[in-house]
Amino acid sequence: MDKIAVLIPCYNESKTVKKVVEDFRRELPEAVVYVYDNNSTDGTDEIAKAAGVTVRYEHQQGKGNVIRRMFREVDARVYVMVDGDDTYPAEAAPEMVKRILEDQADMVVGDRLSSTYYTENKRPFHNFGNFLVKNCINRFFDTNIQDIMTGYRAFSYSFVKTFPVLSHGFDIETEMSIHAADKHMQVDNVIVDYRDRPEGSVSKLNTFSDGFKVLLRILNLYKNYKPFCFFSILSAVLGALGIGFLIPVIVEYVEIGLVPKFPTLIVCCFVLIAALQSLFAGLVLQSIEQKNKQDFEMLLIQVQNMYEEKCKR
Repeated sequence: MDKIAVLIPCYNESKTVKKVVEDFRRELPEAVVYVYDNNSTDGTDEIAKAAGVTVRYEHQQGKGNVIRRMFREVDARVYVMVDGDDTYPAEAAPEMVKRILEDQADMVVGDRLSSTYYTENKRPFHNFGNFLVKNCINRFFDTNIQDIMTGYRAFSYSFVKTFPVLSHGFDIETEMSIHAADKHMQVDNVIVDYRDRPEGSVSKLNTFSDGFKVLLRILNLYKNYKPFCFFSILSAVLGALGIGFLIPVIVEYVEIGLVPKFPTLIVCCFVLIAALQSLFAGLVLQSIEQKNKQDFEMLLIQVQNMYEEKCKR
């Protein structure tokens, strides 16, 4: 088992990967650096090999797929994950590692938004998107993570080995943040300076399509992690619609003793039934989610035992 593993997912980062490797080797000389290449066509993997680090491959496209493989293959006491685009300072890594080893944090977030991100980043919609996602998740999940979508993080062994990677693309960071908040894991924020990509390095993010995917992911995860809240809201909306259209039908029946809008009455009844079904679905799913949390606590104990055994070897 490595003491510290630096994980660098890369897709066409030939302009910057060598500098990123050298920076983290300088700041964390005891760390093992892994570059995971995701179908690069610009020789990123060869440059990383020439720099003397371990290069591995993930052939399914998407950052989430890369992280799934990294977390599955690498065993370490502390994991530092950083993008290969040279936008994050390696100088913050020792403090992030310290938070894991000494302060028992489960995840440490490299917080760009509290420093230079809004001035360095040249894509205004990205600024708005980060602000929106941060506030949505902190409100929905009652947490205080200052940068939800940062690609610069440190993790404990327990977090890595119990995190179910479901996302395929750039919404993986959002999933990590929600998982940590829902499972009451200790999350620390370390403010880091952000620098925009150097000239010649191109972002792989699509502002609108990837932003839309992230928002859909938040909604889906909210449904999965907070089923009673989600289905209660849905039930309330359906109930309000059903009652709203039913009232005029009842008023007419009281006045003339007939129901001239019989189709409306039928639709209202079905909508109210759907509202009741949503409410009970939320109750059932909330009980299942509670059982999942109990099972997760038992899994943490098993993973901790595995960790202690590997540390003794």
